[in-house]
Amino acid sequence: MRALITGGAGLIGSHIVDLLIEKGHQVVVLDNLARPTHLKGRPDWINPHAEFILGDVRRREDWERSLPGVDWVFHQAADGGFTDAISHYFSNNAMPAATLFELVREKFPVKKVITASSQAVYGEGKYSCAEHGGSYPPLRLLSQLQRREWEMRCPQCDAPMDSAPIDESRVNPLTPYALSKYMNEIVSLGLGKLYGIPTVALRYSLTYGPRQSLFNAYTGITSIFSTRILSNNAPVIYEDGRQTRDFVFVEDVARANLLVAENEAADFQVYNVGTGVATSVIDFVNLLNETYGKNVQPLLRNEFRPGDFRHLVSDAGRLRSLGWVPEVSLNQGLKRYAQWIRSYGTVEEYFSEAEKFLQQTGVVLQTDE
Repeated sequence: MRALITGGAGLIGSHIVDLLIEKGHQVVVLDNLARPTHLKGRPDWINPHAEFILGDVRRREDWERSLPGVDWVFHQAADGGFTDAISHYFSNNAMPAATLFELVREKFPVKKVITASSQAVYGEGKYSCAEHGGSYPPLRLLSQLQRREWEMRCPQCDAPMDSAPIDESRVNPLTPYALSKYMNEIVSLGLGKLYGIPTVALRYSLTYGPRQSLFNAYTGITSIFSTRILSNNAPVIYEDGRQTRDFVFVEDVARANLLVAENEAADFQVYNVGTGVATSVIDFVNLLNETYGKNVQPLLRNEFRPGDFRHLVSDAGRLRSLGWVPEVSLNQGLKRYAQWIRSYGTVEEYFSEAEKFLQQTGVVLQTDE
């Protein structure tokens, strides 16, 4: 097949590129090398066997340069982060899919589109009360967070609830980023069905691994914490550090993309891509310290991000039923990440400056107590 990977210079996209070339496919990369993610320009990990096009998915003419002869499109290009840049997220993460399907319908008859979504579409996720069973609670109120009441409580009996793995059946996007990624899903799956273009949406859990940008201080917890630890600066943890995330290694995510591209049973479906293993943020910092042979204690200042979720772990049972299994454990993945980041030599940290902007714009708030 001839495959187009948008965002093919990035963390996930570049690993999809490598996997496709390893399997004998022809690959075209479309990437705008946006800063700060690509602060130093074109990265040296772009596969030399791929055709590289410097272009932007927001421009129709760049799609037209990239699509001729393409069979598969892996639409990975997006802007992440936890800022309040509402229109920016929609113009970068939702509108390009509309342009893609318009062009596919008009003159570029591709065979399949795989589009990247996010676990962020679930909002607070799923929880379980011992007495009242499962529920999907609303976003935690600002007043609750300001009182440092971090955990979710049952809406019926007010008892503490446990986090539960969440499947694909219910979404609740609450932030500008989450809404833009869900809109990307809706556009892709809806227009795919309308025009008979096989399409798959993948909701990634927190993806990490080699090639995660070391320069973007607004997204990428592994790189943000790593650059802080390696420069002997304390990682800044919000809330109390006991919030949990599902960390999935980038090569496992790349394999999920190839699997759904090859499997007709995946057409017009949405799948979680996650390990189903919950890791607290404080435990994650401890693992990083252990991996680097450091003992840099994290900084907890009773700060929080309005709109953030407390716990989220993915149920990837539907993807597993197609034959996908995450192969790289968190310990293994962090060792491989550490080997990669050490190859950079001296590592700078960019979070200190970015943090001021996040505080000034209300993305990060201080508790009242």
